[in-house]
Amino acid sequence: MSRAVLSIGSNLGDRRRNLEQAVRLLGNCVVKASGVYETPPWGDPDQPAYLNAVLLVADPKAAPHDWLDRARACEAAAGRVRDPQRRFGPRSLDVDVIAVWDADDEPVISDDPELTLPHPRAHQRAFVLQPWIDIQPYGQLPGHGWLTDLLNEPEISDDVAGMTARPEIALESRT
Repeated sequence: MSRAVLSIGSNLGDRRRNLEQAVRLLGNCVVKASGVYETPPWGDPDQPAYLNAVLLVADPKAAPHDWLDRARACEAAAGRVRDPQRRFGPRSLDVDVIAVWDADDEPVISDDPELTLPHPRAHQRAFVLQPWIDIQPYGQLPGHGWLTDLLNEPEISDDVAGMTARPEIALESRT
């Protein structure tokens, strides 16, 4: 059984629909979906606010790169166009593979430039950590420690203060 944490976000078009479509496309592999948060843009402030969530997914047959392929398929379905001039620019849908665990529940560590695991900047992103802790209160980011400890870092806690929970947007999962 392969298990992964995926971060999903959208700040172009129908943001809610883009997130819902990603969950639908991932189908039965979505074990749990976090609440949705409205967040300021990260890394490039000249763009609209994001809607962000985290998904816990599982599939007995999925290899780490399968999660990346599924993430890219979701982005393509939402019409994602990558702008090489704006690495952190606006997007209809962004799906990042944050962490993957193998069948023995061991974290997958990879320095493959196409799929670095765990995600190299996840520990710096409140919009990943806060929704993740909502669905895994005792979660750990491999190589970085407990999510609660990461959220208490001053820069991260400042970012959490700028996030707004959007309870009226519920992403459906199989649990």
